[in-house]
Amino acid sequence: MLKLENVSRRFATFTAVNGVTLSIPAGQMVGVIGRSGAGKSTLLRMLNRLIDPSGGRIGFGETDVTALRGAKLRRWQRDCAMIFQQFNLVPRIDVLTNVLLGRLNHRNTVLNLLGIFSDEERVKALAALDRLGIAQTALQMAGTLSGGQQQRVAIARALMQEPKVILADEPIASLDPLNAEIVMDALRDINEKEGITVITNLHTLDTARAYCERIVGLAAGEVVFDGAPEALTSDVVRRIYGADDKALSEHITSTSISRPRAEAAQAPQRFRPVLEAG
Repeated sequence: MLKLENVSRRFATFTAVNGVTLSIPAGQMVGVIGRSGAGKSTLLRMLNRLIDPSGGRIGFGETDVTALRGAKLRRWQRDCAMIFQQFNLVPRIDVLTNVLLGRLNHRNTVLNLLGIFSDEERVKALAALDRLGIAQTALQMAGTLSGGQQQRVAIARALMQEPKVILADEPIASLDPLNAEIVMDALRDINEKEGITVITNLHTLDTARAYCERIVGLAAGEVVFDGAPEALTSDVVRRIYGADDKALSEHITSTSISRPRAEAAQAPQRFRPVLEAG
């Protein structure tokens, strides 16, 4: 279980997250919603320890995440994978190598410096790409892919970390509706089949309702809602977004993601030439 106890983050005189207390059981898929500046991204970055809390405690099982340093912190960041809105791939290297970078915290420093990966690791990376329907891109430079494809590469890289928690920071904010649906389908599939906890910031209510079993609403850095999607009434949403009736209606009826669609996955026999090329 992931536990936040009175967690806050201040930047000079500005409080981005204020006294957040949450308990998230293993295997849950949680959507975090709120206006821009509500503290959503800051909250996820504290969970991953990309930034440190100004106060409070983050725990995972018996581990005090806020106290981790050095190698123990790197292990936590391996176990708590982060997916970013802007993908954070290395555009000038191929897709397969980008995915393999998810293994770095599992390996010794010498192998990492030499860039040597085993055939077993390559097969695992290709299987992750195949699962996401983009095995055919393995030898392309990551920067040549579409935004939706790059986000799926980022998810494949996260899977290579063998994480216990996946944090997705606005993973579909820059994607068109079809690619957004593919990415959200992938995250839900990982959550359901692997039992990995998924916590994702989302900017549309309909997406949160369609994919998340639990929704946390932030306003001015504080939790103002924590519950099931069906409990998100108009009054609750107005409290989260501070919208009047007209703006609220426009937000709720904004473009949403419908039911799952999948791109055809490439055949596994494609793996042999890729392995040979590596």
